[in-house]
Amino acid sequence: MKLTSLLFAAFMLFSGAMQAQKKQSLFNGKDLKGWQVYGTEKWYVENGELICESGPDKQYGYLATDKKFKDFELTVEFKQEANGNSGVFFHSSIEGTKITGWQAEVAPPGMFSGGIYESYGRGWLIKPEAEKDKALKMGEWNTMKVRVKGNNVTTWINGQEMITLDDEKIGSRDGQIALQIHSGGGIKVKWRKLYITELK
Repeated sequence: MKLTSLLFAAFMLFSGAMQAQKKQSLFNGKDLKGWQVYGTEKWYVENGELICESGPDKQYGYLATDKKFKDFELTVEFKQEANGNSGVFFHSSIEGTKITGWQAEVAPPGMFSGGIYESYGRGWLIKPEAEKDKALKMGEWNTMKVRVKGNNVTTWINGQEMITLDDEKIGSRDGQIALQIHSGGGIKVKWRKLYITELK
């Protein structure tokens, strides 16, 4: 009887751990449910894809999750059309169009995609080595993975590790996941298959 109870308890603990690390979809392919728009730039869904596009104001804009996350592994697919200057923020907070937090860069070739930039803080924390930029396929679908665990951040583009960073400030807080559209106009980026696994 005691052995049965112990096995059951072990099974429940294992099930709980697996449930805690279950992959969740952040985008339902239909609408912006679970997200908030910040700014006047365009965010919409078309053909099952999430699209950000410069509006007439040509300012910064953000689409952020309702929920906050701390330790996680995030995967997204993106396709840059025209100027693709964008990014994936994490541990962020937003007021209007002022965002604080950290950005995994998404940008045209030669502009440090996969690097980490601290908004309203220390600026660039780390940029990928120049030869790693070859992993980015401008105008095609790319897969970015961002893993944040404690103080450690690692990014990948199309399977190529871009950077790894250890930073106590990152590890000290949680925050929203947010997609960015850069100021200046003429920007269009498509997103799909946004999945997150919370790490325990």
